[in-house]
Amino acid sequence: MPNPIPRHPLILCASLVQNPMNLGALCRTAEVLGLAQLVLPNLDVVENWQFRQLAASAHHWQPLTACPPDQLPQWLEQQRADGVACWALTAHPQGQPLPTFTFPQRTVLILGRELTGIPPEVLDRCEGAIWIPQLGRVNSLNVHTAGAIAAYS
Repeated sequence: MPNPIPRHPLILCASLVQNPMNLGALCRTAEVLGLAQLVLPNLDVVENWQFRQLAASAHHWQPLTACPPDQLPQWLEQQRADGVACWALTAHPQGQPLPTFTFPQRTVLILGRELTGIPPEVLDRCEGAIWIPQLGRVNSLNVHTAGAIAAYS
């Protein structure tokens, strides 16, 4: 068994993400970056072939936990009660651009659902929003790509 790697304290929350391929890619990214935890909508997804294809075995080493989407608001309240800052990765008028944002030491970064983003009842439980500046005509990134950019920063 390999030696444990040091973990970065960032928790990447993909509870709202539905596509197993995006979840598998996020698992691989989280493991490569040594993130403290990846939150999935359920742990059964690790048995999905598409998840495993993109995770490339990262699910064996990445700490995973589950939070069903309907329980996410309460889960975020508990994180905040434990002193963890909760930030949403989404375009928002009062959001902060990622290049100038400094992550608090203990942070949960919430990723949105494909197509519909982050619902208001989740956004309301966050300290704020972070957005990735974009120059092209397409005004969004794939959730895995956006999560990878933000987690790396």
